[in-house]
Amino acid sequence: MRTADGWMDYELMDCSGGERLERWGPAVLIRPDPQVIWETPREHPGWSEYGAQYVRSSSGGGHWEKRGIPGKWPMSWRKLTFQAGPMNFKHVGLFPEQAVNWAYMMELVQERIDGQGTAPTVLNLFAYTGGATLALARAGASVCHVDAARGMVTWARENAVLSQLADAPIRWIVDDCGKFVEREIRRGTVYDAIIMDPPSYGRGPGGEVWKLEDNLYALIRQSARLLSDNPCFFLVNSYTTGLSPAVMSYVLGAVLQNQRGGTVMCDELGLPVTQSGLVLPCGATAIWRP
Repeated sequence: MRTADGWMDYELMDCSGGERLERWGPAVLIRPDPQVIWETPREHPGWSEYGAQYVRSSSGGGHWEKRGIPGKWPMSWRKLTFQAGPMNFKHVGLFPEQAVNWAYMMELVQERIDGQGTAPTVLNLFAYTGGATLALARAGASVCHVDAARGMVTWARENAVLSQLADAPIRWIVDDCGKFVEREIRRGTVYDAIIMDPPSYGRGPGGEVWKLEDNLYALIRQSARLLSDNPCFFLVNSYTTGLSPAVMSYVLGAVLQNQRGGTVMCDELGLPVTQSGLVLPCGATAIWRP
């Protein structure tokens, strides 16, 4: 497991009984996590001194119960600044475990620049609020940021301003990721690296239904056609229960390794838990490199 342990503004303080106790900058939040099936004593004072809690409804969904926290606030990671704040469906605007991937991809971009003297072009699909986009732009890459939700792209652009990357070479695209890939293939566009962080289930701007198990392999196969003849990497994230790192590595291997060689690395991502010293699993990643 690769652990995102380099945060200063984020801390997973404790987890018990299906919930996380987290510090997001100045705010202490309680959020549900279905993987936390153990019951341990809630001795950390944050369990009673939190600023907001996401409460699930018995009929599905849920809502935030707030205790006077602001709508949004800044969070810093390295030289990047993001907005965080309570969103729909327990989200806060970042997936902090992804910082370990941001750091790794920044290293790959720097290696490419140092070794070849050119900055790679990167396609970021399902790009959310821009964590990976801004990390890659900070490292020197040119990035095409694609997400179907206009609000998320707006949030990502605000993050770029906060991170002093408003003028960085980033294309901001609101579109269904699958349809965008098809158009880029027809246009003959290529990228040196591709990232995708698809949801388990979702809908595009025109009501298009996305279901990970049904659509992931086809999307990876199509997206691979956009890789240049001088590729840098292809990274896939998943938060879908049952889709293990090994399964994702098999998909990347079948699509890319058989045609282009290279290697595939896969692993779980995790966050260290301050109270217990454990590491909470938080999704999986597979990465192909030439």
